[in-house]
Amino acid sequence: MTKAGKKKTRLIIRTIVLLLLVSAVVYTIASKDKVKVLAVGDKAPDFELVDLEGNKHRLSDYKGEGVFLNFWGTWCPPCKKEMPYIERQHNAFAEKGVHVLSVNIAEPHLKVETFRDQYGLTFPIVIDKSKSVMEVFNVGILPATYLINKDGKIEQIITREMSEDEIISFMESIQPE
Repeated sequence: MTKAGKKKTRLIIRTIVLLLLVSAVVYTIASKDKVKVLAVGDKAPDFELVDLEGNKHRLSDYKGEGVFLNFWGTWCPPCKKEMPYIERQHNAFAEKGVHVLSVNIAEPHLKVETFRDQYGLTFPIVIDKSKSVMEVFNVGILPATYLINKDGKIEQIITREMSEDEIISFMESIQPE
């Protein structure tokens, strides 16, 4: 191939790569507009997931009660640290109308079960195998907790590790009157 032919081939390849990159950027920007970002005051989207015992849990099942919706992973150090706090407050607030619903992000059943047993967790743990609930709630980092009031509206979104005192305060804030 001649020197001029090589230059032409390189130019064509570079042009194709540039067009692909521009297309990807345009697609990304266009598709982001379609995803509704949840905010405080929004109605929490309903979902149905299965817990470790095979029971179905729908967010709408908790209508009229507060829900402490916690997204987490077994590999997440802040998640590990706050789990005993969440467990203690789950026990303290369950009879006051505040429920913990714990959503593990796409980990194997056995791994989540082992984690639950290791930490002595008694609240419902569901696994979001397809990450569809995670996507609907726009969960980017773990842990992420959504405080949902008795009317099904999001009161607060916490995207960091919580202390036990904060968990108590958050559960009090969604306790039905």
